Amino acid sequence: MMELVDTHCHIQSVGLTEGERSTRDKWASEPDLTGDIVVSNAAEQGVTRLICVGCDLDDSRLAIEFVKNRQNCWASIGLHPHEAQHYAGQQAKLDDFAALATDPKVVAIGETGLDLFYTHSPKADQIEVLKFQFELALQHNLPMIFHVREAFDDFWPIFDSYTGMRGVLHSYSDSAENLAKAVDRGLYIGVNGIATFAKDEEQLKVYKSIPLGNLLLETDSPFLTPTPYRGSINEPKRLGVVVDFVSNLRGEDRAELAAKTTANAVKLFGLN
Repeated sequence: MMELVDTHCHIQSVGLTEGERSTRDKWASEPDLTGDIVVSNAAEQGVTRLICVGCDLDDSRLAIEFVKNRQNCWASIGLHPHEAQHYAGQQAKLDDFAALATDPKVVAIGETGLDLFYTHSPKADQIEVLKFQFELALQHNLPMIFHVREAFDDFWPIFDSYTGMRGVLHSYSDSAENLAKAVDRGLYIGVNGIATFAKDEEQLKVYKSIPLGNLLLETDSPFLTPTPYRGSINEPKRLGVVVDFVSNLRGEDRAELAAKTTANAVKLFGLN
């Protein structure tokens, strides 16, 4: 069986009443699931390595706790742009967050970025918290996981003000122009279930044109369940559905796509 890496999932709050609110509320719709079941379900479908992504301080702590005794799981710690207003100017909280970066199973900083579609947090707060995480990533030589929505005009100047940054544009669904800018900067591109229900031909062309050497696969579980499972909660076990769709869309061999995207994930995040 092919081995796959889910480079972006939020499974640390399965069965819990803590963690990032919208995520834990989503998992609450499946009360019989546990973290062990979700990881086992994934492994049965060839998804043998998982990166659990935090979205705020407590959620990032949960991610670290979740992966601590699971050999095939790693954590990314992040302050999501939606949460920025709760951390901007809050030095004690930022210090507590920064301390998490030294944990040996932390392999990235994120999910962080800019979201001007929802603007749950003011733009200035988002920028402040994003810059803080850029500096933390550089300090610890960690890659970053970026969430950028309707905000690339603001994002690129900030990104370009730092040197030596590595990372991935998570859940990419933007333009060919911004894809080219990302590839020029050596960034990876995360593709998930959105691709399976995208209707826009231009969007599908973008997915076709991502260089294989820059492609990562993810589920963003419990969100963005791929077709034909829309309406049910998403799990990392569904990553194979994304592989099938993307390989068919791009006319690439499924095994080759799986092997290359797995190698890309290992390279970017230093997985062993």
